[in-house]
Amino acid sequence: VDDEWLDLVKMEVEELLAPTTLAGAEIVPVSALTGEGLHELIATIDRLLESAVSRPDRQRARLPVDRVFTMSGAGTVVTGTLIDGSLSVGDEVEIAPAGIKSRLRGLQVHRSRTETASPGSRVAANLVGVTTTQVQRGDVIARPGWLRPATMLSARLRLLPQVRHPVRHNSRLSVYTGAAEAVARVRVLEGSDLKPGETGWVQLLLDRPLAVVRGDHFVLRTTTDTLGGGRIIDAHARRLRRFRPEVIAALEVKEQGSAEDLVLGAIESRQPATASLLADSLDLPADDTVAAVEMLIGEGRAVAIGEGLGRLLFTTPGWDRLVETAAAIAGDYHRRFPARGGIPRVELANKLGPKSVAQTITAGLVAGGVLVEDGLNLRLPDHSIRLAPEQQVRLDAFRRSLAENPYAPPAELIPEPDILSPLLERGEIVKLADGVVFSTDAYNRMVERVTGHLEAHGKVTLAEVRDLFQTSRRYAQALLEHLDARKLTRRVGDERVLY
Repeated sequence: VDDEWLDLVKMEVEELLAPTTLAGAEIVPVSALTGEGLHELIATIDRLLESAVSRPDRQRARLPVDRVFTMSGAGTVVTGTLIDGSLSVGDEVEIAPAGIKSRLRGLQVHRSRTETASPGSRVAANLVGVTTTQVQRGDVIARPGWLRPATMLSARLRLLPQVRHPVRHNSRLSVYTGAAEAVARVRVLEGSDLKPGETGWVQLLLDRPLAVVRGDHFVLRTTTDTLGGGRIIDAHARRLRRFRPEVIAALEVKEQGSAEDLVLGAIESRQPATASLLADSLDLPADDTVAAVEMLIGEGRAVAIGEGLGRLLFTTPGWDRLVETAAAIAGDYHRRFPARGGIPRVELANKLGPKSVAQTITAGLVAGGVLVEDGLNLRLPDHSIRLAPEQQVRLDAFRRSLAENPYAPPAELIPEPDILSPLLERGEIVKLADGVVFSTDAYNRMVERVTGHLEAHGKVTLAEVRDLFQTSRRYAQALLEHLDARKLTRRVGDERVLY
């Protein structure tokens, strides 16, 4: 082949590749007919491989499936290129997005059996307990528990210059990522459309879940043409408002920011969040996520509530807003019910978040001095029970009756629940039944005398209990039934014995 002609062809190829990611790539002429140049091509590939940086092992293996078939004596086999981690024979795995569990019976890399496959390897994996109908092209084999299916993606999209028409807002197009394909409605965030050659922010609303993570690349196509592609910036996005500069700024931080910026943005969008949830959603190594969280807390940009794996993370403004909300709820309760010691813990927790995190949040509010525990209630630090004059009169009369008639206080002097409940919660009184309330001191003396009588005599009757305290049958019966419920005593016929 004439050298001058080869130089001309190289120039044409370089010009063709100039606007692509292959610009500047080494060009090696090879003849498919004679094999001339093939040795030079292999030597060039070997040289480039020797200098190539190995794909990092992020310890979260993903194997996008591009083929599924059955092998005699082995069962279901899938093939794909392993990314983001390594796999070993015997590993428990999950097929995403379906969530089907399996185990690796065997592995092959480039048709050779191996115990462990490294990131970047071309892999065939033999799955246990899975049929070929349960796994399909586009699924992802991953370690169990971390790869959450996505249905809404935030992404940076670049259209090819040669595309004939712009991509309009709400266009329905095909999305290809890894070996998966879906149809997506394209939300253009910065305008009514994206023109050929332009780059812009979009959201992709998928018609089915895909197992993708932040940083994955994708391609957009019509039925006949490739339109462009880009990179996923948020694989579990919320619906974003269009034409908002602050939305675009936040996306740019996610795209270019440090690990701390990424973690802070993820906390803000999901708060309260946990470190494990952040690591999964951001596609960051767990160690990097934990380090970023600790730095944010140290700098006062984030707040951690609770301990250990259950620790909840908030941005500092997010926690401040929650503190204000909790204080406002408690303050409103104090104004509506001034005679009560505080708002029931369960009632406040239900207004602050789901049950899975409410207990930790309320504990954090108490630890931070925002609220004070008062029995089963929570109150603001400066709250004190305020009774109306007539309520105070009833309370004083009730307390006198407890002192004057400790074993038979008049039922008609028992105050309304708003006055009675704080006394119960603080342990000043014990309620045995409707209309039967004793002071805690009187109740303890009664329990001590009844159990002492039983230890001495082995049994006691209702009439004997009545005579012990010079009280009425009603009070004696309420006391014995209460002791039965506490399993201090047990009824045998008309008598009680120790349980």
